[in-house]
Amino acid sequence: MTESSSTTLGHAAAELASGRTTSRALVEECLARIDDPRGEGARTFLRVDAAAARTAADHVDAARRRGTALPRYAGIPISVKDLFDVAGETTTAGSIVLKDAAPATRDATVVARLRAAGFLLIGRTNMTEFAYSGLGVNPHYGTPRNPWDRPSHRIPGGSSSGAAVSVADRMAFAGIGTDTGGSCRIPAAFCGLVGFKPTAHRIPRDGVYPLSVTLDSVGPITTTVACCAAIDAVLAGEPDEPLVAPPIDRLRFAVPEAHVLADLSAPVAAAFERALQRTSARGARIERIRIPMIDEIPDLNRAGGFSAPEAFAEHRRRLAVDAARYDPRVLTRILRGRDMSAADYLELHRRRHELIANLRPVLAPYDALLMPTVPIVAPPLDALAADEDYARINAQALRNTSIVNFIDGCAISLPCHDPGEPPVGLSLFASGNTDRRVLAAAASLEAERTSR
Repeated sequence: MTESSSTTLGHAAAELASGRTTSRALVEECLARIDDPRGEGARTFLRVDAAAARTAADHVDAARRRGTALPRYAGIPISVKDLFDVAGETTTAGSIVLKDAAPATRDATVVARLRAAGFLLIGRTNMTEFAYSGLGVNPHYGTPRNPWDRPSHRIPGGSSSGAAVSVADRMAFAGIGTDTGGSCRIPAAFCGLVGFKPTAHRIPRDGVYPLSVTLDSVGPITTTVACCAAIDAVLAGEPDEPLVAPPIDRLRFAVPEAHVLADLSAPVAAAFERALQRTSARGARIERIRIPMIDEIPDLNRAGGFSAPEAFAEHRRRLAVDAARYDPRVLTRILRGRDMSAADYLELHRRRHELIANLRPVLAPYDALLMPTVPIVAPPLDALAADEDYARINAQALRNTSIVNFIDGCAISLPCHDPGEPPVGLSLFASGNTDRRVLAAAASLEAERTSR
């Protein structure tokens, strides 16, 4: 299997359909990368289903040899974050607290849909404990190293850390993650991948361990926009229709003059401005507009937003007996929700609904708004040694992405750095239920980048 055939779903599907490769071959190559002692497999996966993946691959290959009609992606191995219920397996959510919990009795709906589409589950990926951080650090199971700069042990981003590294290192063709404040898009940006956060209600969340019932969404991390669109369609139970990228000179974007552009690190600022210039040079309309409402969101989230009280409600009984086994940094964030009053929580919902309604007509004229996905590049793990540095850098990582979750929107991050530079993500975001439009616009920008 060549590197090109291991990076996109479409190419892998074509190789399988033509007989130039087999599902068993794809699985064996993924497993070899997972098992490579020089690689990150041991920190990337919390569970590897090698025997089950091989058996499933053999069934797919036998059916294909018989001429049985199969789904387009039948036999392609993918990874799932350790938040998703898989029948017969324990969902530990990246924590040792749940390691003795009862195994799931049924697949989460999204897992069932992935299986029905023919995908093979190769394993469960590592993550920030209980998905409560944008950095991907896990003191229980280790932190996968970012493929960009392994010697410096740069962080992968989170909370879907293992999902991103599994794709970047070609241990899986796609990683299924969750996104509550940026947990698909941040690791995608840090690792040079594509990550998509859908409109939350489009994807069922039953069988997915919750962080915030208000903000949680389920999305993919892949190598291309088309791959994200294909996985998204499966997760949403929608037809797998080809993504048609509009001519770039028909697109209209806006750049919000707001806190999302403040304090950008030099590589991020340079890559973002270069992306805007290149997009404009190809004919797209880009306007810089003031959206003061976006600047209100950090203040609304200052007391912990929705995640803190909703996470505390989920964990409070367990904390009474097991708090000492939590990651202390995760525990600190959960406990912030203990002091939020019911009145404050309801007021936060009221303000959110008001903000969504007021923003919708502002965003409507544009195919998407553009901003840097994350204002910094991936820092080394050592930079997070002190709790105050961890908290500061975590807030930086989540600053831009969390806006989209708060406004119930959809967003995608795609690479915008040049070869040899630190990975930088370009984010396209819009109001909820415009997912396909955002994906199509992203495909146009991706085509412009890959054509250079």
